[in-house]
Amino acid sequence: MQICTALLALSLIGSTLSIEQTAKPTAVPRGAYVDVDGSRLYYEECGTGAEAVVLLHDGVVDSAVWDDVWPAFCKRFHTLRYDRRGYGRSPVTKKPYYEADDLAALLRDRRIRKAALVASSHGGQVAMEFALRYPVDVSELILVGPGATGFPYSLHFIMRDRGLSQSNKVEDLIEASVRDPYLTVPGHDAARKRLHDLLAASPQDLTHDDMPLPEKPIFPNVQQLQMPTLVLIGSGDIADNEAVAGALVVTIPNALRIVVPDTGHLMYLEKPGAFYAIVSKFLTLHGW
Repeated sequence: MQICTALLALSLIGSTLSIEQTAKPTAVPRGAYVDVDGSRLYYEECGTGAEAVVLLHDGVVDSAVWDDVWPAFCKRFHTLRYDRRGYGRSPVTKKPYYEADDLAALLRDRRIRKAALVASSHGGQVAMEFALRYPVDVSELILVGPGATGFPYSLHFIMRDRGLSQSNKVEDLIEASVRDPYLTVPGHDAARKRLHDLLAASPQDLTHDDMPLPEKPIFPNVQQLQMPTLVLIGSGDIADNEAVAGALVVTIPNALRIVVPDTGHLMYLEKPGAFYAIVSKFLTLHGW
């Protein structure tokens, strides 16, 4: 099994060598809203069918962060993306809620029977929480620099996170995110400008009050995840995220990890073509 996993990793990495960067984002179709437990979630969808690829955004930017890869996903797959409560066009929550239940409600509304979850950072945590509670509804997991409750994060990680959010000025919060060397690695000026523009367009992404209810800790239970799982981590991501990726790949049965060179936490902003190539190849190898 280890030999097969290694060959699969080489195949996925090799698929990025010849692909060109995805085309510039086309006009995004107007989305819609679904009512969820007294709140509303904004979503966009391309294609139809009982199976879909669902893109779950990180904890920094709303679903517009997928703009650079959205056209490519839509060309190949029935694809869905949405803004979690308080992000983008989804209103701030007025009461505590379970993030996995929001995803479940959205899939029911769109009549999606099974989903491949492509999930970044905190979105990866939501995806694993969902997969632990609704395993038959998940065909594949693609986790990008995921967070995981139950993992012992370092003091450096905790203090950095507080440092990014200590200012009361939106402009300072945006600049701190743009300058952060782990979100996007130094030298990726276009990605950093894109991050700035996204946050300037939706500053509530950084300032909204969030009240997610805690699920059972993820890390002690990830061995229950039986679906094909790909863990992606940028070579320039913070050490704690790299440690989480390593711990997940040795704990989730038959999981595969790929380190994407010269990228940070938001690799889909830095190298959208390479990111899409790896993810689409993984999905293709599993029957999509």
